[in-house]
Amino acid sequence: MNERLPPLTALRAFEAAARHMSFAKAADELNVTPAALSYQIKALEADLGMPVFRRLNRAVELTEAGRALAPGTADAFSSLSAAWRNAKRLNNTDVLTVTAGPAFTSKWLAPRLYKFAQDHPEIELRFNAGLRLADFDRDEVDVAIRFGIEVGEGLFAAPLHQEWMTPMMTPELAQTIRTPADLAKTTLIHDDSVAFLKMNWDWASWCRAAEVDIDTEHGLRFSQADHALDAAMSGAGAVLGRITLATRALESGRLVAPFDVGIIADAQFRLVCPMGHEKRPHIKAFHDWVMNEIAASRKFEDGRRLIRADQNNA
Repeated sequence: MNERLPPLTALRAFEAAARHMSFAKAADELNVTPAALSYQIKALEADLGMPVFRRLNRAVELTEAGRALAPGTADAFSSLSAAWRNAKRLNNTDVLTVTAGPAFTSKWLAPRLYKFAQDHPEIELRFNAGLRLADFDRDEVDVAIRFGIEVGEGLFAAPLHQEWMTPMMTPELAQTIRTPADLAKTTLIHDDSVAFLKMNWDWASWCRAAEVDIDTEHGLRFSQADHALDAAMSGAGAVLGRITLATRALESGRLVAPFDVGIIADAQFRLVCPMGHEKRPHIKAFHDWVMNEIAASRKFEDGRRLIRADQNNA
């Protein structure tokens, strides 16, 4: 069997016509005449030895051979287009596209962006807030900031900060919560965004570390960490806050962390990009800036006992 591929122009003509199910629309997309597009498809059919379209009155439909060919050509040209865009991006150091989770974007990145813009006016930052894992070949993303334990192969991953949690509340509420046992008198706010870790990194784990026995099943539950922090800042109760996301609120005094016990886990935020891309000037500039800014969170570790959460399992 001769497995030689037909000309790329013929395959491109077929892919466009199969996608539009119209020779006229495909010709318009490819900026050729309908006659030229029809010639390309006839040449492809001659190479294949069978028709790929059934020509009807003012319409076309795929034959069995056309239906077999269409998915592969669509995927191939989609991959080729993505590869071309990625190759062109390597020469573009003016734009940096970053993806991060909604909580990290709103609580950490957004309040600090003006500093990066001041220090690097030559770089245009673009953000995509979402929790879907980044596909660097498909999504046209330069850098991802992700929270978790594992990192995919072939990726550069720089840990940003050891994440730990401790009770946080407004200064007004803290006036009535003098000891860990006093937490029983207030509403507990639960950050369920860490539930995917499949480990005890929650109020019950913190209470074991603090050696206090209170009911931790009650309270408000949020699927997003930033929503849980917002509820605490509104005075709704005490949240088991994650230090990276809560740094700005602690610095401004909107939240306080009155107790010296914090619980840590193996999960942490990481700055991720394809291996070798970390050396590109605009990515390195962003990496260095993030690492410098994240260092501010470390001051809240002073005088605190940080205990690994998985050492407190009942």
